Amino acid sequence: MLKYLLLLICLLTITISCSAQRNVILIIADDLGVDYCGFYENHLDTVNMPNVRMLAGRGVRFTNAWSNPLCSPTRAGILTGRYSFRTGVGNAVGGADSRVLDKNELTIPIMLKAFKKNNIATANIGKWHLQLATPKSNLMLPNTMGYDHYEGNFLGALTSYVDWNKVTNGVAANCTTYATTETVNNAVTWIVANRTKPYFLWLAFNAPHTPFHLPPKELHSYQTLSGTEADIAANPKLYFKAAAEAMDREIGRLFDSLKAFGDWENTDIIFIGDNGDDANVAQTPGGAKGSIYQDGISVPFIIAGPSIIAPNRVSDALVNTQDLFGTILEIFGDTAWVGHIPLGITVDSKSIVPILKNEATSVRDWAFSEVFKIPTVAGDGKTMRNKDYKLLDFDNGTQKFFDLRNDPNESNDLLTGTLTSIEQSNYTSLCNQMSTLVGVGRFCEVTTVEENVGTDTNPMIVIPNPFTSHISLPVGSENSRAVVTDGTGKIVFDGFDIELYDFSHLASGMYVLQTFNNNSTHTFKLMKH
Repeated sequence: MLKYLLLLICLLTITISCSAQRNVILIIADDLGVDYCGFYENHLDTVNMPNVRMLAGRGVRFTNAWSNPLCSPTRAGILTGRYSFRTGVGNAVGGADSRVLDKNELTIPIMLKAFKKNNIATANIGKWHLQLATPKSNLMLPNTMGYDHYEGNFLGALTSYVDWNKVTNGVAANCTTYATTETVNNAVTWIVANRTKPYFLWLAFNAPHTPFHLPPKELHSYQTLSGTEADIAANPKLYFKAAAEAMDREIGRLFDSLKAFGDWENTDIIFIGDNGDDANVAQTPGGAKGSIYQDGISVPFIIAGPSIIAPNRVSDALVNTQDLFGTILEIFGDTAWVGHIPLGITVDSKSIVPILKNEATSVRDWAFSEVFKIPTVAGDGKTMRNKDYKLLDFDNGTQKFFDLRNDPNESNDLLTGTLTSIEQSNYTSLCNQMSTLVGVGRFCEVTTVEENVGTDTNPMIVIPNPFTSHISLPVGSENSRAVVTDGTGKIVFDGFDIELYDFSHLASGMYVLQTFNNNSTHTFKLMKH
């Protein structure tokens, strides 16, 4: 009898566990890179964020997570699971030339509704930044694209954190509550009203995005700051840190509310940054928000909650923020979500649930990011990495190639020297994969990298590139001495008549051309077909 009673208790326990409601809250910090996060190994100056840090202890912290370099493309990628070259959103939305997210895109909330027949409550609270605010009918687009409830700042940046325009399900009104506090107020209110069903909450803070306005004093520890525009301009990092600390305090209030409601143990919390730090507070030169260098796209990324098996883990798996699309669907039980994508729609997301469940150490062999504007500007380009190496291909035709394992700060461009066989293999693999992904064959072909040394600053272009037999130098440099070396550093040409030389016999691959003329030296990377 005792045996059967114990068996019944076990079965009841399993039944209760299996029927437990599962919720997901995605928290997005605006313009927060890993360098200010003390719970990351490569942090520099840090922000006091104990509530976010606490998530790492009950979850998985990802050290190789990539976003897009700007707000709108990252958000579009998460919502649709698609890369920017598919959605068209390659820049921050705003202005006449902005490409906005098509209202007919397939989204996380639409997929959740199809899976559970409207039995999952969905809300987007906080920053939207995927479409323009005009015409006024656009203010309903979050609802049109699947959310039961939208409440927050529709545009990219607030003019004031204490005097701003809040949209609630298509209706705009002025709000004077500190925006970070209001975002959590709205989240808690919505959870109270909807917690009878499983819920998905997209919670997007404006903080610590500019303007770096001083938060209410009870939310941060920087009590000597005056809050004047002059003081903000003189000390932007301190105000940035105060805003991030205030965000963490309010995240703590959200967590306390979940515990009070009894939802803490059945809610998965995802915390990410949407891109690197603003240039005004960036701690490393040249690689902030807007850049496809590491500091522009490496973001904090933690998932914590009941879906985690063996918590307090650190994963070096390659992750794209687009992977949250499939991950969130799978957490809610839609393990066959890939098969539910309509024909003709390409979704790039890969669920990382196998990593959360400690069943796999990785789900993808490479990560990808990009930025593009209209018209294009310096820095626009695409980048891809595998576990060790990273290729950057800029829209101006230049490339850079880094060994991230030994050079995480991207200080040594391998394309300025001779590639080893391992480096050449990784370079070829990445450029071929990027060509396959994007659907163009240019990434292994347009590899010109030009450097000027000396007094001559006129740009030079070697044509054709790629070449098959002959190489032409720019006008005025035909009589320069030219030296061509192959991938092993072996000299295959050294002379003054390169334009007459036939390279047809050379094997296909990458070659280095150096030209010497007066006080000027130029170095190019060329591809031989």
